[in-house]
Amino acid sequence: MDYEVIDFHTHPFWEPSQNICHHKEACNMSAGNTRVLMENLGITKICGSVLRPGQKNVPVKWNMIRQLNDDALRLQKIYGDFYVPGFHVHPHFVKESCEEIERMAGLGIKLIGELCPYMHGNWSYDESGFDTILECAEAHGMVISFHGMFEDAMDNMVKRHPNTVLISAHPGEYKEFMRNMKRMAWSKNFYMDVSGYGIFRYGMLRYAIDRYGAERFIFGSDYPTCNPAMYLGGVMMDPLLAEDEKKAILSGNIKRILNI
Repeated sequence: MDYEVIDFHTHPFWEPSQNICHHKEACNMSAGNTRVLMENLGITKICGSVLRPGQKNVPVKWNMIRQLNDDALRLQKIYGDFYVPGFHVHPHFVKESCEEIERMAGLGIKLIGELCPYMHGNWSYDESGFDTILECAEAHGMVISFHGMFEDAMDNMVKRHPNTVLISAHPGEYKEFMRNMKRMAWSKNFYMDVSGYGIFRYGMLRYAIDRYGAERFIFGSDYPTCNPAMYLGGVMMDPLLAEDEKKAILSGNIKRILNI
């Protein structure tokens, strides 16, 4: 059976310094050939934010965040409809973040993230400034993709914002995964993308779908850190999944959520 595939969790790069692959010297990667690489795997569209490694201990300034967002817009001009840009916000810059949400909404962009707090000052999801940003995001119909970390803070965020669409990256190992299961019970707007570590544990995805339905799970790879082929196989070749469940995970759910 043929599948339409949208990779919800990627980090395309405008320049080599933004390439987060750990083994880039062994790979032929560039802004120009990313689309070819993905389409050769059957991936028809990618989503996600631009990152810049090496900023973990660097004092965060808003112009650094804004530049990553501008680079995502530059990539959209190269890739066209193949790329849905995600953009960054930051709780230490509440006014600027809300203005950025308004700017992106005006451009028809409704994806925030993947947010990676550990790359930008190690901020937390339960900071008061982030609550204000999430309220602004919800008012503009935004979808927030975020890196799974700070378990207690994630609990608080999901409980305080049940009407905000939140998509957690990486199911996690057993303890983290089961905590994500609790969050799904708290909010019908809490989703998980299958990127990173997690679904290599046999039966994990089947277990989750049996409890909350295939419509709560989204295909993602975390390219270029991770190999998209691994995650494609993890969904397409899983004998525990029905064909309609695979279709929902690989593209149907995110098309509905992002209205694409």
